[in-house]
Amino acid sequence: MTPRTCVIANRHPRLRVDRASVRRALAVLDAAHARFAPEADPPPPAGELSVAFLTDDALAALHGRFLDDPTTTDVITFAADPALGTGGEICVSADTAARCARERRSDLAAELALYLVHGWLHLAGHDDLEPRRKRAMRRAEARALRLLADAAALPRFSWRR
Repeated sequence: MTPRTCVIANRHPRLRVDRASVRRALAVLDAAHARFAPEADPPPPAGELSVAFLTDDALAALHGRFLDDPTTTDVITFAADPALGTGGEICVSADTAARCARERRSDLAAELALYLVHGWLHLAGHDDLEPRRKRAMRRAEARALRLLADAAALPRFSWRR
């Protein structure tokens, strides 16, 4: 499979995003798509994949505009639209990731990698709206993060000083 185009927008004033590492992580996930697709194995959505790293306020505004819920959230995923040539969009709150990382005594990069994987799994056909599917998604997240770690393809992030 030819790697799809991935556009990465960092709209968070303090976040540093290693774009090459994010692209590599997504390419590894795309190549292993069959291992994560919950149904019959369709290929990853064709078209350009967009990833945006945002503040809580910016993601809450999107949440309100498109999902009629103006509260803060961690990740919003917009499905692919073949008519527009898009492969989907993953929008991530770096602020929420930082808060969760502190609460879990984890690191920012690990939390952002989890959010990126979570969004990618939504594009692969997973949902987490009911308990059974949520458990399946959590297992898929763990497998995807192990895959990225084993491939030395975990994305890199840090805070600006």
